[in-house]
Amino acid sequence: MQTITILRPDDWHLHFRDNDMLSETVPATARCFKRAIVMPNLVPPVTTTELALAYRSRILDARPVGSDFEPLVTLYLTNNTTSQDIREAKQAGIVACKLYPAGATTNSAAAVEGIEALYPVFETMAEEGVLLLIHGEVTDSHIDIFDREKCFIDQHLSKIVDAFPTLKVVFEHITTKDAADFVLASSVNVAATITPQHLLLNRNDLLVGGVKPHNYCLPVLKRNTHQQALRAVVAAGSEKFFLGTDSAPHEKHAKESACGCAGCYSAWSAIELYAEVFEQLGAMDKLEGFASIFGPQFYGLPVNQDTITLSKQSWDVPQEITLPNGNPIVPFYAGQTLNWKLDV
Repeated sequence: MQTITILRPDDWHLHFRDNDMLSETVPATARCFKRAIVMPNLVPPVTTTELALAYRSRILDARPVGSDFEPLVTLYLTNNTTSQDIREAKQAGIVACKLYPAGATTNSAAAVEGIEALYPVFETMAEEGVLLLIHGEVTDSHIDIFDREKCFIDQHLSKIVDAFPTLKVVFEHITTKDAADFVLASSVNVAATITPQHLLLNRNDLLVGGVKPHNYCLPVLKRNTHQQALRAVVAAGSEKFFLGTDSAPHEKHAKESACGCAGCYSAWSAIELYAEVFEQLGAMDKLEGFASIFGPQFYGLPVNQDTITLSKQSWDVPQEITLPNGNPIVPFYAGQTLNWKLDV
């Protein structure tokens, strides 16, 4: 196979950041994705419909000329979120809200403490058809970082799913066999996104031979057995799992520091990275469903009708990308060779 043409994909989980960084991150995603679910963990966080629509406008302003890329902005749930906030969001066309346990990831200090306190909000979301997107990790200091996803399932997610069977839930950027098994065993209203880094790497790629800061993300990379479980579910073509890069840019100095930021900036090679995985798995026939069909079906949105084509050609991911402020950013898989490239 020398080329593959698929329906135009969407990215169901990413971070654009804000302000001048948008002129880098938005074109990087718009080059191949038609839509993207945009995370709301800005400073300050996007907690209201008014803030979400203003953020959407800034993203649209950063699109390349002639681009039809559509950002799907989300609300950041806090303990102050009300059912009325959800109704206003739905009326404005906002399709999803994001649940971060406080302290789980970048800019999550304002997030939820005591998840049960949001049950009335979840009930309204179920009634209004607004999806709940979950960063599924506990943040208790005594819980090992490699166990936090499994503990979240046991302590919180299983209870949410049982209490609100009609609520559509996306278990974001899953990293473990436990998460994959939970999604597979759950109802049709539970799905998950999977990132390129969690399909391509495991914790050896983070820790062996010295810490690799540009492979550090949250949830953190897990052991090889979990990586293989994720690869198995995408190779099987289950409709419950779809593309979400969790592309998360940080300047090089913020990653290579005494307390480095979590996140992998994969946008400029995202679809090529997934193609690499599916070719390794001998499952190129499953790429279109994962990248282009299962996500919009779960969200209740139309599947894109235009296409993209990838060609078999080797190319190297850049070592660095220069941001508009002149500072460098190191992309995910920097300096490594990929075997598929988007035709442009």
